[in-house]
Amino acid sequence: MIKKLESSEALAVRAAKSGRFDPTSIVLHWLTVLLIIGQFTTAWLHEAVGHGTSLALAILAAHRTMGVLTWTVGLARLAWRRSFAYLPPFPESMPKLQQFIAKANEYGLYVLLLVQPVTGLGDVVLHGRPFTLFIWQVPALLAPDPAIRSLFQEAHEFGAKALLALIGLHAGAALFHGLVLRDGVSQRMLPLSVSISFLSARASAVRLLLGTFWNKITS
Repeated sequence: MIKKLESSEALAVRAAKSGRFDPTSIVLHWLTVLLIIGQFTTAWLHEAVGHGTSLALAILAAHRTMGVLTWTVGLARLAWRRSFAYLPPFPESMPKLQQFIAKANEYGLYVLLLVQPVTGLGDVVLHGRPFTLFIWQVPALLAPDPAIRSLFQEAHEFGAKALLALIGLHAGAALFHGLVLRDGVSQRMLPLSVSISFLSARASAVRLLLGTFWNKITS
C-alpha cells in the first residue's frame, strides 16, 4: 500500500514538472471518450436497425454494458482525482470567466456520466422484462411501471442531448486553445506529449504539398 502511494506521488511530481495531467488521469479520460463514442454509436445503430430484431437486442445489450462501464470509470476518475491526480493550473492569461465555464462544463460532464447510466438502467428495469448485461441474462427485477418508466426514459433522452452539447463545448474549447490560442491547455490531456504547434506545422506542410501537387496536375 505504501509503495502504491509513493508511486502515485512520483507520478504526480513528474506530471507537475511536465505541466500535464498525470498518466492515470489521461488514460481514464480517453477511456471515457471511447466509451462515450460507443454509447452514442450503439444508440444510433439501435434506432437505425429497428426495434425487436436480434441485431437490435445485441446492440442494446452492448449499449447497456458500456453504460455500466462508463459509470464505473466515472467513479474511478472521481476517486483518483480526489486522492492522487495532478491537476495542472490554468494559464495565467486565461480569463477568470473562461476558467469558471471550463470548470462548470467539467463538473456537468461528471454529473451526466454518472446519472445517464442510472436513468438508462431505470428505464430497463421498469420495463419488467429480462435483459442482457455483459454476458449474463438478468431476470425481471421489478413489475412493469409504464408511468415511472416514461420519466426515466425522458430523463435519459434529455441527458443524452445535454451530454452531447457539453461534449461539443468541451471539444470546441480544446480545439480553440490548441489551434488558435496555442497556450498549452489542450496539450495537457493528450495521450502522448505531442506539440500542438508541431501538429499544426505538419498540417500546414501537408496542405502546401497537396496544393502544389494540385496546381501541377491542373496546369
